[in-house]
Amino acid sequence: MLLIDSHCHLDFPAFDHDREAVIARSQALGVKKMLVVGVTRQHWPRVWHTVEQTPGLYAAFGLHPYFLTEHQDSDIQALSEQIKRYATHPKLCAIGEIGLDFFLKELDVQQQIHLFEQQLALATHFTLPVIIHARRANAQVTALLKQAKLTRGGIIHAFSGSYEEAREYIKLGFLLGFGGAATWPRATRLQAVLKRLPIESIALETDSPDMPPQWLAGQRNSPEQLPRICQHLAQIYGVSSQAFAAHTSSNVQRLFAWKN
Repeated sequence: MLLIDSHCHLDFPAFDHDREAVIARSQALGVKKMLVVGVTRQHWPRVWHTVEQTPGLYAAFGLHPYFLTEHQDSDIQALSEQIKRYATHPKLCAIGEIGLDFFLKELDVQQQIHLFEQQLALATHFTLPVIIHARRANAQVTALLKQAKLTRGGIIHAFSGSYEEAREYIKLGFLLGFGGAATWPRATRLQAVLKRLPIESIALETDSPDMPPQWLAGQRNSPEQLPRICQHLAQIYGVSSQAFAAHTSSNVQRLFAWKN
């Protein structure tokens, strides 16, 4: 059973003491491919170092809205140069993690929007998919995506919106990322949305080391949990875990134009 973790942060310090072992165990469990997603300019070298020599690992570079106060005006140009440097490398597959976070009131909305628009423009220029963080901001994200007219879509990471919002993203060519959050008993609204979605629109993810499933409450998450997450979500969706894994992996492979 092939599984793909479409969003993780294996470069984070939480994995410094056992990163190689976690990757090996995950791949032995069937999680053959993992996308390591960058969040700040300072993280990009660490992301690349994590994926460069390891088969099955891929990279995305971006400027996350959560770290808005850390980003400098020069970071967009640096991001452009970073992408250009690796543009033809098969391990670079997306721009991300980018987006909007309206949950955190201390983050300036207009600055977030400006940063997001600039990164969407880079995605258009380099013909790359985007990995999007959208928290309490689905309407604004959708509006900006319609303006950007991306050619390759992307993934809405940790989707938590309504069915209607999901449909708008799907129309724009996006997959919707689901992981540990949907395994919690109280996540009935999210589970109800998941069950209504076409299986061709779903991607699996862990967001490791964050967003643990309910059986790992308060502990470090990792791609090792993806098989169990897949089994849990497949049961909610009403298909076998093998079918759910096959469809969601095929969706991600298609998005990133991975051959196998």
